Amino acid sequence: KVLADFLSVIYLLNLVLKPRNEIIHKHVGTHMKKELLIILFLTINLCFAQTSTEQIELSDSALELTKQDVIYDPSYFSIDYPNGDVPSGKGVCTDVVIRAYRKIGIDLQKEVHIDMKSDFSSYPKIWGLKTTDKNIDHRRVPNLMTFFKRKGAEKNISQSGEDYLAGDIVCWNLGGAITHIGIVVYKKSKDGKRNLIVHNIGGGQVLEDCLFDYRIIGHYRYGI
Repeated sequence: KVLADFLSVIYLLNLVLKPRNEIIHKHVGTHMKKELLIILFLTINLCFAQTSTEQIELSDSALELTKQDVIYDPSYFSIDYPNGDVPSGKGVCTDVVIRAYRKIGIDLQKEVHIDMKSDFSSYPKIWGLKTTDKNIDHRRVPNLMTFFKRKGAEKNISQSGEDYLAGDIVCWNLGGAITHIGIVVYKKSKDGKRNLIVHNIGGGQVLEDCLFDYRIIGHYRYGI
C-alpha cells in the first residue's frame, strides 16, 4: 500500500519537476503546477501518517496483550476458522503475533492458510505434512517467516537498534532448530538505544529488552 502511494508521488513529482516536458507545456499551467505540488505534499504526509498510525496500533495491541495472564502451552488445538484462537489463557510466541495482528483487523490464520494453499511447496517441510492445517500452520515460526517474505515484508537484519521500528516483527534462533518470534513496540530500553519486545518465550506474554539477546534470523514489517 505504501509502495503504491509512493509511486504515485514519484509520478506527480515527475510531472511537476520537468518544465520542458511537452505535456506540461501544453496542458499544465502555473496554477496546475501549484495544485500538483499541494497534492504531492498531502500525499506524502498521508503515506507517513497512515504508516505511523498503523505501527502504533500494532504496538499498542501487543502491549495490551501483556496485561493478560497466559501460560506457555505448545499443545495442538483444534480451533475455528477464520479468526480462530487457542484458549485465551494459553499460547506460544506465535500467538502473541497472531493476537496482536487480529486486534488491528488482520487474521494471520486466514492469510497464511490462503497463501499456503496456493503454493504449499514454497513452505517448509519440517513437519512432514502433505497438505495445509488451519489449526497449526500459522502458529509455526518458519511458516510465518515464509509468509512475510512472500508478501514482500522482509527488512534488513542489522545490529542497530534504530532499524527496528515499533510494529516490526523479529524472529530469532535460540539454538539448534529452535526459533522464536516477537513484536517490536515503541517503548524504549533503559539506555534508549533500542525498542522493547513483546513476546512469549515461556513466561507468558511479556515486555522485555531482548532484541539482541538472541541471533536474529528474520525482520519483517507486514501490513503497516
